[in-house]
Amino acid sequence: MVDEEQQEAAQRLLRSVLGEEFRGGGAEFVDAADLDAESTFWHRLLGGSSTRTESHHFLRADGFPAIVIQRAPGHVPPAWPQDGSQQMHVDITTDDLTSADSAAIRSGARRLRPVDDADLATHQGGRVYASPAGHPFCLRPA
Repeated sequence: MVDEEQQEAAQRLLRSVLGEEFRGGGAEFVDAADLDAESTFWHRLLGGSSTRTESHHFLRADGFPAIVIQRAPGHVPPAWPQDGSQQMHVDITTDDLTSADSAAIRSGARRLRPVDDADLATHQGGRVYASPAGHPFCLRPA
C-alpha cells in the first residue's frame, strides 16, 4: 500500500499536473501494482486524456473527477464480495448498458456477478465488474 509521504507527494504532483482543475474537483486515487494495465483500462473505459509519470498516471474524462492511478507494488486486490472490503467502488451510469458492458469487457474488466443483475425496464440494479487491479465497479442503467 501507499504510505502517507507517497500520498502527499501524489497530491503535490496532481496539483502540478492538473493545476486549477484539481483545486475544485478532487480526485479518485487507485492503487495498482501494474500501473500501465490499470491506467490503460480506465482510459479505454472512460475516454478522456491522460498524463503519465513514472509513479502516477492522471486521467481526465468528462463527467468524472480526476482519476489518479498510483504505483503500489504491494497492492493486493480486494476479494470482494468474499471478504467485504472493496477498497473503492465506482458506479458509472449509462444509457446503453449492453454497449457499456461490451466496452468494459474489451477494456479488460472481468464480471463479478451475472449480467442479468440489472433491470433495464425499471433502471434498477447494475452489472458488477473488477478492473485489472481488482477494484470493483458497477455499470448502472441511467
